Amino acid sequence: MLVPLEDLLKNTQSHYKLVLAAAQRANELAKDAPPLVVTKSKKPAVIALEEIAKGKIRCEDTKDAKAKKA
Repeated sequence: MLVPLEDLLKNTQSHYKLVLAAAQRANELAKDAPPLVVTKSKKPAVIALEEIAKGKIRCEDTKDAKAKKA
């Protein structure tokens, strides 16, 4: 499924944060994390973008995410 950029940018206006969140989630999916959405795709990057578009994954500031992990 193609994910429109407008759907992805509903959660954040920063393309940088969007790319970081999608890459991080795609890596988790590649390491056998379960997908949060039902999809026909097998590609981790596409699944990650679908999750972000449907609001299952939030694009957070990297500083905030690091602070929450500590």
